[in-house]
Amino acid sequence: MLINQPPKPDRPALAVLVDGDNVAAHHAEQVLAFAAKHGRVTVARVYANAQGFSNWQNAVGYRLLHTGSGKNAADILLTIDAMELALTSGIGTFVLASSDADFTQLALRLRELGHQVQGIGESKASPSFLAACAGFTFLDSPIRLDAPTCKLEITGFDQQIRSMIAAHSQQGRGIRITDLSVKMRTSHGAQISTRPEKTWRGYLSKRPHLFQLDPKGPEAMVRFLPDGFAALT
Repeated sequence: MLINQPPKPDRPALAVLVDGDNVAAHHAEQVLAFAAKHGRVTVARVYANAQGFSNWQNAVGYRLLHTGSGKNAADILLTIDAMELALTSGIGTFVLASSDADFTQLALRLRELGHQVQGIGESKASPSFLAACAGFTFLDSPIRLDAPTCKLEITGFDQQIRSMIAAHSQQGRGIRITDLSVKMRTSHGAQISTRPEKTWRGYLSKRPHLFQLDPKGPEAMVRFLPDGFAALT
């Protein structure tokens, strides 16, 4: 016998807005999969100069909006559409796919209006944009294990670095490289100047299969790549 049950409430409506001039088209599937974890995707748009962006034209599930070749054209159109959706469409959550600091103020304004904002982008993402989002996820970087000229291995020192980052990571954004230096010296007596690379950035950047770095700057962060450690253990 069937018993009437109230229908399950719909998941909150969500908009995915991609800066196609900043995020590569091969991330298209990952961006949508990430968005689906946070709501029901009702809008999925890519903003890019369509001339020369044939890969985004072939991305399944997205509507490509041609922005022309003007400076910041994609940023401006994306921002206009985001505010229109925020005020008129009933969208509750926005996923902004970019690594560009120019979207910091947009993320903050959307949150002021009561919307959830999730960011997704590459490791070069601006710290200000990361902080403006309620959460931020880094796009996967392919790990190459078959390069004949590169011998990949994990040392005990690498494991110590991984543990230190895991213990002090800030909302998944990692730890400041300057803080990592202090903590590694305090906890393990590590003096990076005694190693061939001489600096933390030099050491970490030579291990892209294990660590992701922000661009240079006093607030630059480092994160470890779980897949990199898992693949080599």
